[in-house]
Amino acid sequence: MALTIALIVVACLMAGALVGMALRRVLPKDHLGQDAVDVIKLATGLMATLAALVLGLLISSASTAHGTVKSEYVQSLASVVLLDRYLAAYGPEAEDARILMRHMIVRRAQARWPEDDFGPKEPPRSANGSDLIDLERRIIRLQPRDDSQKWFQSQALQLANGLAEAQWLLLDQEVGNNLPLPMLVVLVAWSTAIFVSFGLFVKPNPTVIVALSIAALAVGCAIFLIVELNSPFTGLIKMPSAPAHAVLAILGK
Repeated sequence: MALTIALIVVACLMAGALVGMALRRVLPKDHLGQDAVDVIKLATGLMATLAALVLGLLISSASTAHGTVKSEYVQSLASVVLLDRYLAAYGPEAEDARILMRHMIVRRAQARWPEDDFGPKEPPRSANGSDLIDLERRIIRLQPRDDSQKWFQSQALQLANGLAEAQWLLLDQEVGNNLPLPMLVVLVAWSTAIFVSFGLFVKPNPTVIVALSIAALAVGCAIFLIVELNSPFTGLIKMPSAPAHAVLAILGK
């Protein structure tokens, strides 16, 4: 998806440059006089400044959001490990809850990284079920025999509740925050107009074509980064699976 959008952007920009070169041949010479050229350059500079500001802000915002999601996900995995330790400390009565939690983590890891090996394929969760709700129910059913088990049970319930909250916070991020279409259209329109002006002021030759192609690729790469960073669990710049593997190696021990 991101690559397709980037290629479309590059094609639009190069088409704009070619349109500018074609206009250069048909426009009357007085339309490209020194005064007209100065005005066009000023207008182009204004659009280039606006486009650069918007692109910079979008990249910064997407990068910040990607880092936030990564931090929240790693924190939730740390909570999973701590919850498993508390259940292990509670005693063998909590073994069913620990097994359920491991199956839950494996199922989600297999859904997020289907190309990785996380062991035997887990069956899909029922449409009206919730692994975390089932986990909380099993923890509540535990019958603590002393103050130590009572404390571990209460802490385990708090962690399970925190994982449920984190699940809902990360749910939208799994789909991704798409770049708003109107903003993308405006950015492409500004950039295309800039490339049209480039074509107006230069005679086409291989060096010019290469330079414009590199510039168009730079803009396309910026759009690509924005779309990719807004989808942390898909695409080429997605969340690494190493933390999930590390957590699964610990669970149950």
